[in-house]
Amino acid sequence: MRIKITFLLFIIYGFTFSQKGKIYGFVYDETESIIPNATIYFDSIDKIIYSNSSGFYNSPKIEMGKYDVFFYAFGYEKKLVRINIDSLQNKIQNIYLNEINYKLEEYEFTEERTFNIRRLRAIEGVMITQGKKSEAIDLEKTDANKAVNLSRQIYAKIPGLNIWESDGAGIQLGLGGRGLNPSRNSNFNTRQNGYDISADALGYPESYYSPPSEAVKEIQFIRGAASLQFGPQFGGLINFKLKNGNPNKKNETTFRQTLGSYNLNNSFLSTGGTIKKWKYYSYVNYKFGNDWRANSNFNVKNGYISITNNFNEMGSINLEFTKMNYLAQQPGGLTDQQFNLNPDTSLRTRNWFKVDWNLAAFNLNYELTSSTKINSRTFGLIASRESLGYLDQINRADPMLERNLISGQFKNIGNETRLIHLYEKRNLPWAFLIGARIYKGKSKGIQGEASNGSDANFQFINNKQSISSDFIESNYNFPSLNFSLFAEHIFNLSEKLSITPGLRYEYISTSAEGNYRIEYPDLAGNIVFDTVININRTNDRDFLLAGIGFNYKISSKIECYSNISENYRSVNFADMQIRNPNFRIDPILKDERGFNSDLGIRGKIKDIVYFDASFYYLYYNNRIGTTLETDSSLFNTYQYRTNISKSRTLGVETVLEINWTNFSSDKKTYNLSTFLNFAYNDALYISSNEPAFFGKKVEMVPPVILKSGINFSLKKLSISYQFSFNQEQYTDATNAEKQSNAVIGKIPSYSVMDLSVKYNYKKVQLEAGINNLTNRIYFTRRAVGYPGPGIIPSMPRNFYVCLAIKI
Repeated sequence: MRIKITFLLFIIYGFTFSQKGKIYGFVYDETESIIPNATIYFDSIDKIIYSNSSGFYNSPKIEMGKYDVFFYAFGYEKKLVRINIDSLQNKIQNIYLNEINYKLEEYEFTEERTFNIRRLRAIEGVMITQGKKSEAIDLEKTDANKAVNLSRQIYAKIPGLNIWESDGAGIQLGLGGRGLNPSRNSNFNTRQNGYDISADALGYPESYYSPPSEAVKEIQFIRGAASLQFGPQFGGLINFKLKNGNPNKKNETTFRQTLGSYNLNNSFLSTGGTIKKWKYYSYVNYKFGNDWRANSNFNVKNGYISITNNFNEMGSINLEFTKMNYLAQQPGGLTDQQFNLNPDTSLRTRNWFKVDWNLAAFNLNYELTSSTKINSRTFGLIASRESLGYLDQINRADPMLERNLISGQFKNIGNETRLIHLYEKRNLPWAFLIGARIYKGKSKGIQGEASNGSDANFQFINNKQSISSDFIESNYNFPSLNFSLFAEHIFNLSEKLSITPGLRYEYISTSAEGNYRIEYPDLAGNIVFDTVININRTNDRDFLLAGIGFNYKISSKIECYSNISENYRSVNFADMQIRNPNFRIDPILKDERGFNSDLGIRGKIKDIVYFDASFYYLYYNNRIGTTLETDSSLFNTYQYRTNISKSRTLGVETVLEINWTNFSSDKKTYNLSTFLNFAYNDALYISSNEPAFFGKKVEMVPPVILKSGINFSLKKLSISYQFSFNQEQYTDATNAEKQSNAVIGKIPSYSVMDLSVKYNYKKVQLEAGINNLTNRIYFTRRAVGYPGPGIIPSMPRNFYVCLAIKI
């Protein structure tokens, strides 16, 4: 009997002490306003959790007993609470923190001296970035001409970016890295708040829309290793994280008015706030003016609204809508001789470009537990782009006949759902992410003849779009379907070393359905042959991509990272129907495959030095590029787009920022910092069926890209100076020096200086600046089609002034 009783007591004892409980509640300040992202630390078990954006926290199940729990948040006093978990019932514990108060006679407040660039956290929302090369730019702390989205200032601390400057208004963004084409970010997966914004992610991944910089809180970059989570593009991810409503105000309104050279007029108005469980933010942006050349006026309208409802402590839903519409006259390109003699010349008076972009997204965020989150984004696009004008070579005068009209219509819808779970193994935090994506797109492209006038009349002759009309040159539909599954896992093998492997499965189906016209003229220009070719082809494929990342912490602020990930880029069907005298496309183009790899070290030394230095290697198989060919009938030259060969690009990407003021612990009213951004790129074709390409340099790869700058601030005044340099680069695979039509040839080295000034007084901010301080005459691209063809000169010296009011 004694043995039985002892055994029973042992079972009861073991059962009791194996029971677990949990606590949950809200973190408030003294006024009972929520405190988001507060840290909750369980001392005896070394466990950390965080409150969410609604101030709610929910612990995992822990053994019953007494715990010392520390609650703290930036700007609030740390609070120790002794909590006794003695029941299976969940324990409600609401916490109130006191704000830190400073006596004005003892402390002088100055702006926080932090860097405006950071690496992404190992787990950023529902993204895993451990072991990847990543950057994030804080736009609030960036001095730049935001009214025209001046890329060389905004992205000054992102190493290795080759930037196209296609217009002085900053309407279209052109970023390329590691030898990838900058055309409308086509080699990046470009997103806004985590969802796609490009025309067609598969068939036409170009972004005619990018949000105004004044509405952006942060721009996030993940290089080629982003292929596992965000799609297989070689360039990686660019995510524009827009501003949100102020969590501590019912309403906050910002108005910015910018005036600049060449009649630039930019008005930006935003409003947002939080009312109980509702958070909202919206903006409108209207911009008009002229570029510095004749025939280059523009008119841009942007609008956005976001509404979020926190339906309970664990979840929220969000609805967003974006509208962008613009009309721009395009002055055309120049030949090399024309550029050298008179870069402000315009040889095209009838070229126009129009874009209408409509984006919608529905987001669901739900915290299943404090360590498990799910995010589901459903998004859709209805958009159009239309270009109108005379497309022939720029060294031929406009005959003032019927213009060429290219119309693109885009519709797509998709959903991407992610689940991330954090857990402990051997007292170390581990995490995994799984996700799925489905995407369906339908693009339509029509090219034909339009009116012979000079106005912006985007109508085909007789308003007919069928190939049966003699005025229609091509008419295509491009349906596409994509399904993918992806997973990544962080294995922390020790407190210093982690491994993050990942896999992505992709199924892609792209089709081209339509027809195009072939015409052959005689020497007098009379049509002697006219026929219509019908096309109906589908390309289905599926494949698996793999990658792995490594991370080693040298200290709490410094780490080494390395990764290698496979990449893939499908043939761009949406380009293949366009007829252009300067440009032709291989009808049997093949998809591109390859991989990206990085090896680097990054971190901060106190609040004095921020650095990131890395070596990269990018391998491309079946790389699509351009070569120079001659028409056998007309004997004119044109660019031919085909699978050139295998290529490899390797280089170094470094950024270093030093805050000289923080070398001293003494409190100062001024701040002085400098930065250096340096990239070296070596890109070669290493294998080709054409001996003429072997060993040639890959086009659009400046060997050296350098940016440096200095910022000085004194109390409310801030002054920034920046120097930018790009070394010369080729624009085709044959490395041609120059051609009479200026579509291909070298882009010479250039350097540019910019100066910005900012002054704050209470709720008013005054900004001013001079871009291209020394009035350098240069260009960054040779356009094959619009906005050329030919050399597109960049802006000369120009000025801007901005008045901003926040209430």
